[in-house]
Amino acid sequence: MTAVPSLDEDMEQGLVGAGTSDGVAGPAVRRARAWLSRAAEPGSVVFWRFVEDVGPVEAVRRLRAGRAPDVVQALVGARARQDASLADLLRAERCGARLVVPEDDEWPGHLLHCLTLATLEEPDDPRYQSPRAAAPVPPLALWVRGPARLDELADRSVAVVGARASTAYGEHVAAELGHQLGERGWTVVSGGAFGIDAAAHRGALAADAPTVAVLACGVDRVYPAAHGALFHRIAEEGLLVSEWPPGAAPHKHRFLVRNRLIAALTRGTVVVEAAARSGAQATARRAQKLSRQVMVVPGPVTSAMSVGCHELLRDAELGAVLVASAAHVVETVGRLGEDLADPPERPTGARDGLSDLAVRVLDACPVRNGVSPERLATVAGCDVLDVLRVLPVLELADLVERTDAGWRVAAGKPAAGEGRR
Repeated sequence: MTAVPSLDEDMEQGLVGAGTSDGVAGPAVRRARAWLSRAAEPGSVVFWRFVEDVGPVEAVRRLRAGRAPDVVQALVGARARQDASLADLLRAERCGARLVVPEDDEWPGHLLHCLTLATLEEPDDPRYQSPRAAAPVPPLALWVRGPARLDELADRSVAVVGARASTAYGEHVAAELGHQLGERGWTVVSGGAFGIDAAAHRGALAADAPTVAVLACGVDRVYPAAHGALFHRIAEEGLLVSEWPPGAAPHKHRFLVRNRLIAALTRGTVVVEAAARSGAQATARRAQKLSRQVMVVPGPVTSAMSVGCHELLRDAELGAVLVASAAHVVETVGRLGEDLADPPERPTGARDGLSDLAVRVLDACPVRNGVSPERLATVAGCDVLDVLRVLPVLELADLVERTDAGWRVAAGKPAAGEGRR
């Protein structure tokens, strides 16, 4: 029986053959990134820059030997001597998950590049860098559960986020958006939480469309626990995605770090409902900083769950777009000149298309007692001949009728001016 190489042995061998083959990362690179995903919490500018500078395999070697810079070594701490990389990869395989790394073709690099650019703008001195919960740092790797390719689903995707304590109105809107976006071939990305997130996911699944849930725990864990069936369906038809390895717990601070991925993996973020202080608002503002379009669904001004939405719309610097349907969303983030929303349908009536003269004569007609053309001409402010020319047109349109006493509005038609109210 062949002995399983230790992490350090794998890293030594990986220095020679750590590249990729046919768009797939080598085993040493994959194991190195699996180890790094557990060794340090995501979101650190210093840690990401260290791995980028020396490469994932060399980063693991230095951290294991205690030769990394002090500020980087401190981020790993006691985890430096621990190794669950093979166990994590095996656990992922058992639940139908895999580790996607930047060296893979499946990596959505074109979308996540905005995080790289934002991180490059961070100052060199760690004291002045963005805090980990708000730093725009690219992920080192992504644990992905589901049959679809991450890069393909993310290519045409929209984030739909909102309040956990949502209203019936908000859940209805989120479900409709999810369903309509799915029908149009767009992937809905959200966080799998109660309220708006779950409604958006379910709407997409109802349209037989894939959806992506970005989690703040391992892809083999169900949080919230009540969403077991929902996560099972998402894993069957879409993807569960996380920066944390299998088994990782949903600690509170991880949700804030996770939000940057929801913003970066999509072409725009739609906020359906948000309280005055909410994670959805934070996600929207992070999307704007990453040059992603922010879209907001308005709500009743009396609803506490719409206060955050209205504040986002009032923020001129944010540049949020008001949307009321999936067509509005696709028009905002879709292809220029192609994904245009149809104009809203407006009710039509027999009065539509009438000339100004015909409208004036029609408005002059009484409802009950008929009057002569001469009387109509006086009220309408026109010549009698003009009235005589227009009356047959109005009669053919079933708008007026002739009685023994003269002309009046046809029975069952609105009185003068009612059609405009």
